[in-house]
Amino acid sequence: MNLDARLADSGCGHLFGALQSQPADALLGLIALHRQDPRPTKIDLGVGVYRNDDGETPVMAAVKAAERRLAENQSTKAYLGAEGDARFVDLLALIVLGSALASDEAVSGVQTPGGTGALRLGAELVARGKGNIAVWIGTPTWPNHAPIFREAGLEVRRHPFFDPATGGVDFPAMMASLDEAEAGDVVLLHGCCHNPTGAEFSAEQWAAINSLLADKRLIPFIDLAYQGLGRGLERDAAATRAVVAAAPEAIVAYSCDKNFGLYRDRVGALWVKAASGKAAATVRQNTLVLARCLWSMPPDHGAAAVREILEDELLRASWRRELEEMRSRIASLRTALARSEPRLAPLADQGGMFAMLPLQQNAAQALRANRGIYLADSGRINIAGLRAETVAQFVAAIAPYLER
Repeated sequence: MNLDARLADSGCGHLFGALQSQPADALLGLIALHRQDPRPTKIDLGVGVYRNDDGETPVMAAVKAAERRLAENQSTKAYLGAEGDARFVDLLALIVLGSALASDEAVSGVQTPGGTGALRLGAELVARGKGNIAVWIGTPTWPNHAPIFREAGLEVRRHPFFDPATGGVDFPAMMASLDEAEAGDVVLLHGCCHNPTGAEFSAEQWAAINSLLADKRLIPFIDLAYQGLGRGLERDAAATRAVVAAAPEAIVAYSCDKNFGLYRDRVGALWVKAASGKAAATVRQNTLVLARCLWSMPPDHGAAAVREILEDELLRASWRRELEEMRSRIASLRTALARSEPRLAPLADQGGMFAMLPLQQNAAQALRANRGIYLADSGRINIAGLRAETVAQFVAAIAPYLER
């Protein structure tokens, strides 16, 4: 074997020689398998997008109207700057944080490319501000959470969250684990509609979390990606507002992809509460420097459409009505599942688009192969992928595999 062949075989001397093969994304694989399945009775419960009773993910009427206005009236496509659309951020802050926090000089916000961009920007800010801390993340959580924080150079620590036996939060185990966190550590919290389990904290548990954060001087980092799809816009924001109001410092990553149906437009925001107005100015400076390096300028179109909606009373009312219809549809499907099978009863106390069913990996694989039902190997389902007329078919198919 000559030298070039030996170098090629070892990976030495090549720019990408140290790279290792990576596993394929399981969810993307599910999407492809469902697309290739010719069975007319197939059901896709894998991809995490809202679907109506016709199985479609439509563009919301308010978004359509806002986009028409932009097409007619937008006079330029020039850059806005690293902070994005400031008016979008200010209007959205009223929906997310409420008027008191939105006007707090210690709170600063910027536009981001979706909730993922907000999470990554927040992670980079934490790493720059205090890099030698841990980020505590519940098990299970959205699969991208841990990689985002690790890529920013932060240590990820896990704490228990979901109790499969009850379908709820294993709160004692969670709090016992977080008692090991050290001052300055970050705790990632789902503001509402937990992905992937649907399990949520009670008001009393949120109060206990606030007490723990204060006693141990931990920093809350809230991921709020489904506001309005659980209990309603105000109720879904209540815990986030309470946590941020109580904490000396806090971070909120937000996505408009789901509640405005702007998935491919990547619309999000990041808010940071600093210890003071003076500290907030420094935080903002660093946030904008990091954003400039990560994506330079966030995409404008989706955020501009949201701004148009929130600025106009009629469009805002239209959006809220359609969002409530989406929320009600998800809730009715969740109720139907809970009533149809005793082992699914915990779903009634959960919220949002997702649930973790008591199914083993081999059951998920058998359901795909034998019944054309596509769900993650973990048992996580997107409830919005069901229709009223497919609930009975779905429950009958999974019943032989359900545990408990």
